[in-house]
Amino acid sequence: MPIFETALSLLIAAAVFGYLLGSVPFGIVITRAFGLGDLRKIGSGNIGATNVLRTGNKPAAAATLILDAAKGGIAVLIVRAVIGPDAAQVAAFAAFLGHLYPVWLGFRGGKGVATFLGTFLALCWPVGLLCCGTWLVMAMLFRISSLAALVAAAMAPVWMVVIGEVHMIALAVLLAALVVLRHHTNIARLRAGTEPKIGAKR
Repeated sequence: MPIFETALSLLIAAAVFGYLLGSVPFGIVITRAFGLGDLRKIGSGNIGATNVLRTGNKPAAAATLILDAAKGGIAVLIVRAVIGPDAAQVAAFAAFLGHLYPVWLGFRGGKGVATFLGTFLALCWPVGLLCCGTWLVMAMLFRISSLAALVAAAMAPVWMVVIGEVHMIALAVLLAALVVLRHHTNIARLRAGTEPKIGAKR
């Protein structure tokens, strides 16, 4: 567990800042900017990069991926620089919650994979890179985005132990649990053998 030494008021400020930044629905903003319509009415209805890719517009999907990852990372970097490392963990968790449950969309957001990876790249870049590598290997082997995401998230606490960043294990476990929770429908399809593969259209 992290040791919180920062004043409660600053931790609350970090949480609010992280949540508001994380709640920006870049997938919806980008698809509308590209004239692709309402992302919530396309494919799975999810607001993440995987669903943007189902529009067939790769630049829009890439922009969504980068921005969804960046908002978690930027929240961490700014709060760590201005307040401190304990507040950065609070901002990381809040930014992730913001993406999953954005107030602007009635608390119905994305599944958090890009934000998860971007957050850990900023918090602890070796763990972030290892999680990205885990996702890439699983995606190449099985060509199922949700499976790659679930394994990458589950491995985050393990990589924390390997790297020696034990003070971040609690955060890694919490974020991984939320990734699993948000992928409950994908898990059901994985068990049924009906989960679509990367590049398949719904």
